[in-house]
This record gives sequence, C-alpha cells and structure tokens, in this order.
Amino acid sequence: MGCCLRQLQLFSTCMAFSLGASVGTWKGAIGNWSMFIWCFCFILTLLILIVELCGLEGHFPFSWDNFLTTCNCYSALLCLSASIIYPIIYIQFLFNSHNWDRTIISTAFSCIAFVAYAMDVTWTRAQPNMITGYMATVPGLLKGLETIVACVIFVFLSNTSLYLHQPALEWCVAVYSICFVLAAVVLLLDLAEWEYMPPRPFSIFQLVLSLLSVLLYVSALVLWPLYQFYEELGGQPQRPSDGDCGDELSYDMCTWDQRLAVAILTAINLLVYVADLGYWARQVSVGTEDQPRDS
Repeated sequence: MGCCLRQLQLFSTCMAFSLGASVGTWKGAIGNWSMFIWCFCFILTLLILIVELCGLEGHFPFSWDNFLTTCNCYSALLCLSASIIYPIIYIQFLFNSHNWDRTIISTAFSCIAFVAYAMDVTWTRAQPNMITGYMATVPGLLKGLETIVACVIFVFLSNTSLYLHQPALEWCVAVYSICFVLAAVVLLLDLAEWEYMPPRPFSIFQLVLSLLSVLLYVSALVLWPLYQFYEELGGQPQRPSDGDCGDELSYDMCTWDQRLAVAILTAINLLVYVADLGYWARQVSVGTEDQPRDS
C-alpha cells in the first residue's frame, strides 16, 4: 500500500508541475510557490521510494518511521496550500484562455496529491506496532500548519512595497518571522526526541511559546489591516480598478489583493495558534501529556 501511494504521489505531483509549467505558472510569486511545492514533493517522494526499494531504511541515524511521517504530513499540508492558492490566481485570470482547462486539471492533480499524502499518514498510523511520529499528533499537525501558513504569508511579503514604507507594518513582518522561527525550533526539538523530557516542564515550555506567539499575532492582526486599509493612516480601503488591479491578463495578484491575503492568513494562523495554546493549556491543567509516539 505504501509503495502504491508513493507512486500515486509521484504521478500527481509530476502532472501538476508539468501542466503548471505549460501555462507559464512560474511568471508570478504565487505560481513560483506552487511550482516549488510540486517539485519539492516529487523529489522528496522519489528519494523515499528509492530508499525503500533498496532497503536502506536501517542505515540512517534516526527513526525512519518518524522521518517518513513528518515528510508525508508536511507534503500533505504543502499540497493543500498549493491546491487553494494556485487556482485563486490562475483559474481567475486564465478563464478566457485556452490554458484554462490545464489549470483546472493541474489543480485537480494537486488535490489528488494532498489526498495521497494524507492517506499515507493514515495508513502508516494504522499499522500494528508502528511507531507514530510527532507530526501525526495534534500538536505536531498544528505546528506544521503554523509554519506552512507562515510560508504562504512570506510568499506575499516578497513584494516589499507592502510594508517597507511603514514601521508598524515592518513590525508585523517581524512578528511573522519570530513566530515562524519559534514554531520551527519546537518542531526540531520534538523531532530530536525532546518530547521524552518530563511531561509537565515540556507542556509548560510549549504553553509559554504558544502564548507568546498568540500575543504577537494579535498585534499583527490589529496593525496590518489598520495601516493597510485605514485611509487616515495611509491605507487604501477600496480595491482600485486601475494599475496592477485592472482586468488585463496577469500572472500575479495585485498589490491590494496581496494586502488582503496577508490579513486573512494572519487571522487564520492566529486561530491555529489559539488552538495550539488551548491544547497545551489543557495538558498543563490536567498535568499529563499525550505521548507523540505510541506503539
């Protein structure tokens, strides 16, 4: 089953990448992100398949099951993000183009890849005596989702004109960066098996980081829309109908849409951090912690 799922993952990501390349997906930042995701997932899955076919799993100095679960969870989240943001641009702007059907099919293959990776995680967890990786647990998935949403935000922030003119907006960018680094550090510590430290201190450590991230994101959620859409602070409340927001064919979002997208993603990531905070608050209150790995 694992081999069949990996072949499906290879085929679907390859098709999504190929069809995206045929319609000029690389011409915009959103397209570059989607193309990177499909290419990265294809290469990673190919390497995993080669290792498994050659029976080299035992030659690595880390748990192969944990590594495999982590890769599949991240690949599923990445393909999900591509399946959402890719059609927002390309299905809209290529509607009257002969490449519109290819965009639809590319999105469909991206969705198939997401399902294949999610099924791989589910199948791995269902195996008897299988060691479950940290990424397949609730806190692991929340941490992975936090980093993925942050990466999508960074894609939009590649347009530096969104924030360089205002210190408050630069603070928001710093918030996204700090919280991303904190989530990445927690993931690295967990994957390095720091989760076997005494449960209560580890829960308190996670709780403090989650609370800090929530407070930082609350400030970003207030400041970003305030300085981007409030006219008295230099914002633009209405979407313009000229310039890069016109009706002409484009391979990227206009600046106003990018500002709105960052605001929406900030709210989404704040909700994820709140869920993460609630999870660790519960662990601290009951004095126990769900073990990331169970036999």
